[in-house]
Amino acid sequence: METTTTQEQANPRVLLVDDHDLFRTGLRNLLEEEGVDVVGEAAAGDAALRYVRELQPDVVVMDLNMPGMTGVEATKKIIAHAPLTRVVVLTISDQDGDVMEAIFAGACGYLLKDASIEDVMRGIQAAAVGESLISPTIAGKVLERIRAATASPEAAEAIRAELSDREIEVLKLIANGKDNAQIAADLHISPKTVKNHISNILMKLQIENRIQAAVYAVRSGIV
Repeated sequence: METTTTQEQANPRVLLVDDHDLFRTGLRNLLEEEGVDVVGEAAAGDAALRYVRELQPDVVVMDLNMPGMTGVEATKKIIAHAPLTRVVVLTISDQDGDVMEAIFAGACGYLLKDASIEDVMRGIQAAAVGESLISPTIAGKVLERIRAATASPEAAEAIRAELSDREIEVLKLIANGKDNAQIAADLHISPKTVKNHISNILMKLQIENRIQAAVYAVRSGIV
């Protein structure tokens, strides 16, 4: 894994956003038992945005379907106003459209509410160090949907023109679901070098996170 601070690894600061009080309370209790610092709770998107500004959490765990501002809208605003805060969606919806909207809004994780607390913890910890996690039950079908769309040769050529050969190798491995440690092992480079390559890829392609990078790669026909 890439180098992070002990606090990022062991004790991320988390804001919970869900309009169901009972679910929020239960999740908070479970996360705090795992050592997560839950700094606040919000029952709506507008409150979430306010708390992000005040509390500056590392990770926001976000429901999608809430009254007023939706989770997707809230995610877009959070990413715009607090780019260092990561958003992990935790919802009941496994619909492809919801997944894609959340990803393109800037969410770096997408989990279903029937996930185990271990999976939720993995999603939060991945987000805290700049990585991503999509629920395995939906990741496959989302990628299949993307692959079913017509690949764009022009987009593939644009990627090849922007990225170095090594960056394209890294992008392909991201699209295949590899984390930084696995990419480092496959390419025989250090995790720090992988992190630098990913930062360059995101900057050159003008995208927010590695999930968007994976979608971009599949849509363009690079993988």
